[in-house]
Amino acid sequence: MNGVKVGDKVRFLNAVGGGVVTRFQGKDVVFVEGADGFEIPVLVREVVVVQPTNQYNFPVEEPKIKASASAGAETADEPEETELPEPEYSWNEREETLDGEQLSLYLAFVPKDIKQLQTTDMELYLINDSNYFLQFALYSGADNAVVRSQNMIEPQTKLLLETVNKLALNEFERLRFQAFAYKRIAFTAKPVMDISLKINPVKFYKLHSFRENDFFYEQAMMLTLVERDVMNLDMEIDPHQLQKAIMQKELPQKPVRVQKKVRPEIIEVDLHIDELLDSTAGMSNYDMLKVQMDKFHEVMRANLKYKGQKIVFIHGKGEGVLRAEIEKQLKSRYRHCEYQDASFQQYGFGATQVTIH
Repeated sequence: MNGVKVGDKVRFLNAVGGGVVTRFQGKDVVFVEGADGFEIPVLVREVVVVQPTNQYNFPVEEPKIKASASAGAETADEPEETELPEPEYSWNEREETLDGEQLSLYLAFVPKDIKQLQTTDMELYLINDSNYFLQFALYSGADNAVVRSQNMIEPQTKLLLETVNKLALNEFERLRFQAFAYKRIAFTAKPVMDISLKINPVKFYKLHSFRENDFFYEQAMMLTLVERDVMNLDMEIDPHQLQKAIMQKELPQKPVRVQKKVRPEIIEVDLHIDELLDSTAGMSNYDMLKVQMDKFHEVMRANLKYKGQKIVFIHGKGEGVLRAEIEKQLKSRYRHCEYQDASFQQYGFGATQVTIH
């Protein structure tokens, strides 16, 4: 696919402009989001990668080659362009999500071409939807296990483990995942994980096995390892114990109706400093701005998994410093989210509405 992937910054070969790759349509068409926020469908062969991304979808800084002493005078006279590289992903414990001390881990098989399930390769990801670091190892096979991956994954990230050739998918019929979780600050200790999974290879050829999810733009086969501290243990059942359980008389239980918590259509977050702190005595303007931005990041990270969620950040008109900093973060760190001025009738000029995508 010409080496292009989601997250890459590209430019058009036969037209002016470019942007960031957001998704694919089949093998030949890629959608590019420009500076105006609109997606443009373009043939893959009509774009060239300007800046590639790593496995976390952050830009990869290309090393700069210094001009040699023997370079021509014309080259030496040209001013050097200096760009501040975007920082690599780094977890900040102060930005923990509302999941707190709970672990949620998943494996995901993402087909490179969902329309060609009989022949396409699969990308295998580990997703860490928690506030913990994990040291892990993934094995395939039952009696003669083979190490597929051994690594560390940071909180709230997804890690590409390998690209699996279609002919090798049968090797993933039995998987075993071992890991231990930790934080760099005080935390609730978790038991060591040892989880076995069985996958029917036929599922790799069934379209309904791949569904929409909270972690990829593409449809994926999601396998739960741990969800909210509950491990998915593939235990062998003793038939004698099973028969004994069937023979036991069970007491009738009254059904309990479970009401699903409904998320609000719009979340309002007041970033006025007197709403966040009881007192600002002794604080500089920088200190107060930092408290407000910490609250902004906390709310954004807690809601990134909820597509379509609308959040209104009430920052006031003032001198526009807080508003400018919020827009800066939305353009760089949360560039896949849409934002606009909130309703003037409700908030005046002092609020920004963000929609999670």
